[in-house]
Amino acid sequence: MADQLTLEVATPSRFVIGEQVDEVVVPGIEGYFGVLPGHAPLLSTLGIGELTYRIGRDERHATVSGGFCEVRNDKVIVLADSAELPGDIDRARAERARDRAEQRLTGRSSEEVDYARAAAALARALIRLQVAARAQ
Repeated sequence: MADQLTLEVATPSRFVIGEQVDEVVVPGIEGYFGVLPGHAPLLSTLGIGELTYRIGRDERHATVSGGFCEVRNDKVIVLADSAELPGDIDRARAERARDRAEQRLTGRSSEEVDYARAAAALARALIRLQVAARAQ
């Protein structure tokens, strides 16, 4: 059994993370799940959330939204619709997105509201702000 896992996170437009890690916690569609070396093979749909990984005692974070995660042979591959590291997040833009989504969900918007889409936008904005705060 290996001591570490290989973690790869990619989006359609870029490679985000490629690291040897000790542990990964992934936001699956049904909830968060942890992966340690020797984990059984797994395929999961991603939800909107914070991906956390540990290298020794150093804990690192990223946002992920939509896509898939495959665990096989001590390798975790995350193919996400979007993924960002804390330093890549534009806090002002995330705050504006949060405010727009909240306006739509509270009915203060003058346009027709797709509530599922607005709720997903709010969740993405909140996770982005949470992860961005970790960079400070």
